[in-house]
Order: sequence, then structure tokens, then C-alpha cells
Amino acid sequence: MRDFAAAAVRAAAALLALAALGHTLWNGVVEGATALAFGTLIGIGELARSDHRDAAAPAEDRPSDRDRPLDRLPAPLGSAGALAYALLGRAAGHPTHHGVLQVVAVVVAAALVGSVPHIARGHGPAFDHVARRVLAVAFAGACFQPLHNSGRLEGRVGQGPYLVLFLVLLLGLTALCDAVLAAALAGTRTGRPYGSLLRDGLRAPAGIGAAICATGLVMALGTAVAGLWALPVFSVPLLLTQMSFHRITAVRTTYRQTITSLARATEIAGCTRPGHSRRVAALSCAVGRELGLSERELTVLEYAALMHDIGQLSLVDPVPDGATAPLPAAQARRIAGLGGEVARQTGVPAEVAVVVERQADPYREQPVAARIVRAVNAYEDLCGGDGHPGGSLAALERLRLGTGCDFQPEVVECLARVLARDGRAGVGPLPPG
Repeated sequence: MRDFAAAAVRAAAALLALAALGHTLWNGVVEGATALAFGTLIGIGELARSDHRDAAAPAEDRPSDRDRPLDRLPAPLGSAGALAYALLGRAAGHPTHHGVLQVVAVVVAAALVGSVPHIARGHGPAFDHVARRVLAVAFAGACFQPLHNSGRLEGRVGQGPYLVLFLVLLLGLTALCDAVLAAALAGTRTGRPYGSLLRDGLRAPAGIGAAICATGLVMALGTAVAGLWALPVFSVPLLLTQMSFHRITAVRTTYRQTITSLARATEIAGCTRPGHSRRVAALSCAVGRELGLSERELTVLEYAALMHDIGQLSLVDPVPDGATAPLPAAQARRIAGLGGEVARQTGVPAEVAVVVERQADPYREQPVAARIVRAVNAYEDLCGGDGHPGGSLAALERLRLGTGCDFQPEVVECLARVLARDGRAGVGPLPPG
């Protein structure tokens, strides 16, 4: 069912794009100057879109498709221009007459032209992003253009504040439509539950999504009064915002690479097994998404999971194989406390250090991130040890036996679902615990 839903979304977008291009080529472009202006804006937005996907990171440090959060729209200026064209009813006071199919055709053609340089560099647009944009814009246009062209919209709401309110409500529905499409498409790639994916998608409008919708609305209203000169004026703020987001993303990637390199110090020193911290971080983030953590909480969780063994660098006698799960509680808490002190010295956010130092506490006294790190680290230690030939299933059963004090039952069950779903641990669906 999950694969069918994603295939249906992609097929609908492809058929709609072909029908729109064919209809426009056959009947010609209505109001060509307006279509060219908006097409140019969308193409420029596509040219300026972000290609940043942790390309500077080593291959083993890049998040996999399963571990990556829901993709956001990578070309905000192009998306805002597409929404503005779909909601355009007047240009310099004169009514426009382009329909939904021409809106889709202009959006598709402009996106393809703007993608040529990216394709030449090997960074062509993801088809799922294009499909989402086509269907979301078609939804907005289908809700607005027929009402406008028939005159019913102006007759009922006029050109004043009620029109603005109508457009705001329509943009809200469009954002909801895009979130539904994003969740359906991401379900096949990530294997995560649809409800969790939809929740992530609905959080997007609080960030760049709100800027896209607001800019699209202002562009449409500004063009209705001032004409096409409003497009470059109102596109500058969003373009500057997009550039700022690119810089912030680059800084975050560099910061993540620094923390990853620091976490490798335990591997280089022989305190932990190779790749242990990266595996714990990836699996912890997957469990965190299963539990519905926000992006901010997931970032703290990832950093803490990467650094969870950093306290072992302070030990005179290393722990065998770096496995802290079998240690006595007092010794595990002492190592965690040392790790928290080291983490504070590195300048990471205070929440990260707190998670690192409290990872060995009883789960009822821990923050959620520490509960996840403790369970996932214990699972990884038990799977990697020589004393558990039963493998991952035996490790999970050991965690379930410790849910009275050491591990939160909900976290263990989320871990079991993640492992059973993506197959990384080689386990099938588990019976109820």
C-alpha cells in the first residue's frame, strides 16, 4: 500500500505535467509577458536552489535515506513564484485569464530550464520534489483560477481583506496538501510510519514554508496592483533568506563533521569498536523520529549519541571492546559523568552534555534523549559482544528484561520496530513483549 501511494503520486504528477505541456503547446500561451515573467522567476529560483546534501562529508558520515528527515523544498524562491502565478488574478489592475494547465506548464518548463546547470554538475532535481511542486501548485490553481475566471470569487469576496483571507486559507490548505504528498512519497524511501512522516511534514510551515507562502501571497497581490515590477521587488527578501539558510546549513554540516571527528577519537584510541558511535547515532535518530521528536531534539540526540563514549578517553584502564552496557551501574555512571565534562569542554550545547552525562542513570530520571542513547548503546554493545550468539533478537530480549529500571519500555519497542522495519539488524517482526 505504501509503494502504491507513492507510485500513484508520481504517476499523477507526470500525467498532469504532460497534459499541461500538451494543452499549452496546442492552444498557445495566454498573456505571454506575464507567463514569461513568472517563468523567469521560477527558473532563477531553481538556479539558486540548494544542492547541499552533506556532499562535503565522507560517505560513511552522510545520513542514509532512511535516517534523513523529511526533505524540505530545496528551491523556496521558485516555489513562491509558482504559488504566486497559481494565485494571480490580476496584473496591474487588469484581469488575467491563464488557467490551471498553463500554470502547471509554466512551472514545469521553468523548473526544467533552471535545472540544466544542476544536471550538468550531476545534481539534478529529485523527481519527488518536482512531483510535489506540480501537484501542490495544481491544487492551489484549481481552487483559485476557476473561481476567479468565472467572476464568482470577486462577486462574493471582492478585492479587499476578504480576498486576502481567502488566499491565506487557500495557502494553508496547499501547505497541508504538500505535507500529505511529502509523507506519501517519503514512506517508500524511509519505511517510517505515515503518521510520523505527516507530523514532520506539518512542522515545515513553521520555518521556510511560512516564508514561501507569505512571499507567494505578497507577489500575487503586489502584481495585481503594481504589475510585473512587483516580482523582483518582493523576491529579494526571500532570495536573501535562502542564501542565509544555505550558509546556516553549511555551518551546521561543518559542526556535525567536527563532532563526528571528535567522536572518532575513542575509536582511534582503541576504546571502542570502529563505527560504533556512528551506528549508535544513526539508530538513535531513527528511534527518535519514531517517537516523534522535533528536529531540534533530533539534533541534540544525534550529537549526544556521537559523543556518548567520549568519557572513556579519561580512563586509565580501557573497557573491553568499549562495551559499557555490561558494566556495574556505578562504573557506567562514572564514565558517563566524565563524558559530560569532556563534552562541556568542547563547546557543544548544554543539552548535549546533559544527555551524555545522564545516559547511565535509571530511565525514570533521564531526559528522553538519554533514554534513547542508553537503550541503543546497550543494544549495540550486546550485539557486538562475544557472549550473545543469539544476535540482535537476543539483545532486544535482554533490553526488554531490563525495562523495569534500566530501559524505558516505549523506547525499546520503538527500537524493535525500527530494526524490524528496515532490516539493518536482520530481525523480523517481534512478538509482543
